[in-house]
Amino acid sequence: MVEWTDFERATIQDIFSKMDYEVVGPAALSRCLIVYPWTQRYFGNFGNLYNAAAIMGNPNVAKHGTIILQGLERGVKNMDNIKETYAELSVLHSDKLHVDPDNFKLISDCLTIVVAARFGKAFTGEVQAAFQKFMAVVVSSLGSQYY
Repeated sequence: MVEWTDFERATIQDIFSKMDYEVVGPAALSRCLIVYPWTQRYFGNFGNLYNAAAIMGNPNVAKHGTIILQGLERGVKNMDNIKETYAELSVLHSDKLHVDPDNFKLISDCLTIVVAARFGKAFTGEVQAAFQKFMAVVVSSLGSQYY
């Protein structure tokens, strides 16, 4: 079980309460698909992903980016039981979708970049550390089915 400080809990909740899911989620997933093009193989039914403009304008990418953040919100609400919170999603991604667990880290990194850009100076080193700790726990939980 992960130990969370009061500062970490408050920071994670604050970040997600201020985040515009319909902007940040699509931006993070678009960034991931552009920077790491091999991740596109999991989204073959999303239509045109041939270049950066197509990815950024793709409504399926936007929708799934928002879904990712809504999924992360479940973790924010269940910080003391993240592994259980994502158990079913972990099975889906590993057994049915066969997603390489390293991709969870890639989207986590892209999300961190987008959040940092949106929050600017408020995304201090301490805030980033709390955010990345949360993301690392989520990534570990989603990838736990693989190991």
